[in-house]
Amino acid sequence: MALFPPRCPVGPDERVWIEESMAWLAAEFGRGMLERAPVLPTAEYFPGPYAGSDADIRGLIAQLCGYLDVAPNRLTIEIEPDDGEGAMVAGLGLAHRSRSAAGHYRRENGRPVIAVAQRQAARPVALVATIAHELGHVRLLDERRISTERRDHEPLTDLLTVHFGLGVFTANAAFDFRQGRQGWSSSRLGYLSERMLGYALACYAYRRGESRPAWARYLDTNPRAHLKQGLRYLDRNPPRV
Repeated sequence: MALFPPRCPVGPDERVWIEESMAWLAAEFGRGMLERAPVLPTAEYFPGPYAGSDADIRGLIAQLCGYLDVAPNRLTIEIEPDDGEGAMVAGLGLAHRSRSAAGHYRRENGRPVIAVAQRQAARPVALVATIAHELGHVRLLDERRISTERRDHEPLTDLLTVHFGLGVFTANAAFDFRQGRQGWSSSRLGYLSERMLGYALACYAYRRGESRPAWARYLDTNPRAHLKQGLRYLDRNPPRV
């Protein structure tokens, strides 16, 4: 018995919810998703130039539809114009925190509508995470696998991005802190903490049979540390489902 056994990076309730939800996603969408290579922030997965234009955003949505098995012609896409708030705050040299919606999903005229804020274009990782989350709603809500009455439907949608191999983006976008000559800003994106996403990625890697996933190097410091801690814990305490 180890003197200092590995600890789970999340609490007991969070651990059970993540393990059970990841197992549900595997049962619902198939374990074949776990055999695909995870999507990474490299030219292999996102080829071609990117300048943040509306056309670039639409092209990115089409690419991500492929990764989440969504037919692009099912969707109506809206790109919401930048309100300029971030630039205004930076120009005034003020501290700024934001948790405003970066995108949303709804049904209109019998079709799913994906709306994305244009301001996200300046942060490609966050943009990918936002689009992946909204496309996750298409897979879960539009396909009637769950309903909005389910209390955890938003966090579950974040977990879906992990199951479909886009967890690196979701984890790296979960918290962003920037400091410059004009002040500092921080923003949170999504519904799960870095710890929860790190453990979700550990469960993802464990189910893929990876004890030291090479793709972990693409994670930011905090989620990467939580992933490694989670894998050490899972090595001694396999998921119960």
